[in-house]
Amino acid sequence: MKKDVVGFQKMLHLFQLPCHCSSIQMFLHWGNETRGLCHLSTSYGPTTAAFKEPPERPLSVTMGIKAALPKYEIYFYNTVLCLAMFWAASWIFEVSSSSANRKTFKTSVKPGWYYFGRRMDTADVEWMMWFSTFREHILFALSGHVLFAKICSMLAPQYRSLVYMVYGLLSVWTSMGWTYITLILSHCILLYSISLVKIRWLCFVTGLCTLATFKCEPFVSWQAGFVEGDFDLRHVLFYGGCGFTIMRCMSFALENCEKKDGNYNILELIKYNFYLPFFYFGPIMTFDKFYIQVNRLDLTRKEGEMWNISLHGMTHLGVVIIVDVLFHFMYILTIPTDMKLLKHLSDWALVGLAYFNLVYDWVKAAVMFGVINTVARLDHLDPPKPPKCITLLYVFAETHFDRGINEWLCKYVYNYLGGKHENVVEELVATLCTFGVTILWLGPCKVVLVWAFFNCFGLNFELWVAKLFSMEPFASFEMAMSEATSRRIRAVFNTFNFWSIVLYNILALNSLDFAKLVAKRLLLKGFPITTTIVMFVTYCLIQVIKERERRQALIDDPDPLPPAPPPNTITGPTSAAAAPAAAQPVTDPSKEKAE
Repeated sequence: MKKDVVGFQKMLHLFQLPCHCSSIQMFLHWGNETRGLCHLSTSYGPTTAAFKEPPERPLSVTMGIKAALPKYEIYFYNTVLCLAMFWAASWIFEVSSSSANRKTFKTSVKPGWYYFGRRMDTADVEWMMWFSTFREHILFALSGHVLFAKICSMLAPQYRSLVYMVYGLLSVWTSMGWTYITLILSHCILLYSISLVKIRWLCFVTGLCTLATFKCEPFVSWQAGFVEGDFDLRHVLFYGGCGFTIMRCMSFALENCEKKDGNYNILELIKYNFYLPFFYFGPIMTFDKFYIQVNRLDLTRKEGEMWNISLHGMTHLGVVIIVDVLFHFMYILTIPTDMKLLKHLSDWALVGLAYFNLVYDWVKAAVMFGVINTVARLDHLDPPKPPKCITLLYVFAETHFDRGINEWLCKYVYNYLGGKHENVVEELVATLCTFGVTILWLGPCKVVLVWAFFNCFGLNFELWVAKLFSMEPFASFEMAMSEATSRRIRAVFNTFNFWSIVLYNILALNSLDFAKLVAKRLLLKGFPITTTIVMFVTYCLIQVIKERERRQALIDDPDPLPPAPPPNTITGPTSAAAAPAAAQPVTDPSKEKAE
């Protein structure tokens, strides 16, 4: 069980909760401040994500998201939020400093940078692998890819996809051996052969069965024997490369089923799968997008695009340095593993640990995918956008850590089965199937099953609430309120939703025991003082998020200017006398110019 949990935690950042439910989105995102309205989605797209144009917002929705509060109230919310963050961080810093020499910390808290003279939290193997242990190897491989890709783009841009494929094959061969290449190619050939039949359900079932061979014995051990050598990255690279290969092959097969004229060439599948920046760690681009972008011959860039790419790269470097510095002062990853210590912590320290763990996991996903996306943008690709910050999430319909997996699941499972996402039964079937694929992707175990159940329930519960509050008398009650009052009431409900998201996800990022302890302190032992204070601070956070959304809505959809007042109409003899004068045209050009 521990091995399954560790593997799940390593892979969790690769997945997001998928949903693009229009009813949920309208009620809980656009309609969070709306009057009279009722994976996993993002706020960047409508029901069908990036595959259709977004629908026009109803007038009430546009008005609701722009509902404003007094400035002094917003300033108060920001002040309370900042003070609470510093207060929680001070508790964690105090615990980290006083517990640095505990026996349970020896394996993960190790000597850090010489300049600080403090120990450093190294509990996250993935972060240390990327930015410490194997930093040089990863930089060397990605730098070589960028160099050869740039040379090919300058000399023979029509062959750049072949260069990507050859370099990817050679890199995988060097790191994992030719037998691993053979294993990957065998899966590609299998799914390509099935795709020629052009039966969608057969391609899907074959892909899921192939994916299942990496989750159960004796198939896992047999396939793991194809990897040559024994090194620290062997386990991570094996499962990452194989898992993403199956997902990419399924995308290719399903797109080939949709192709009306003929079939895609198997060479296109190999090019798609062995693009090195995406091969081991993702993110996933669906085959239709990758095929169009990688075969584009016009490689001219927009003005300022290179500066933008460079700025993103420097930002990611700065974030890596900041996170490493914070690991010297706050052991947010090691403390949750010591249950004896956790039981003696204050309520503020526990709540802060839960929140900061989610924020860190988002930062890790944003930085790791950001580095890969920077390389992909240098190759003239448009990779999936980074995840939305966990601090800005208060609905299940927007919770995600990897937009690539989100788009894959939404396109091939969730939207395909859910239709318009308005029927409760269809929505339930769509979410159950989506989370079923997710459980198989992450590997079935107790933590995964509990995590999937609660998130699936939360996603459907939002739709049920949206349906309920769209009925009478709730709609009339809200119409009678002012927009500011409606926004405040909705923020109260969003506060409880926010902590549901936090609790449902920390059980996967940390452990089930840690999630139980936080919930017990927050809702039972800490009631009513801790519960009230934490919920009030969270309410302030929700209002700050809503204010940010309001300002963004004013930028994206500015209010129309009021119509100009009609000219004053003069009645009486004056107007009668002015009428003939106005009727006489000015015939002299010089006089007209003078006037």
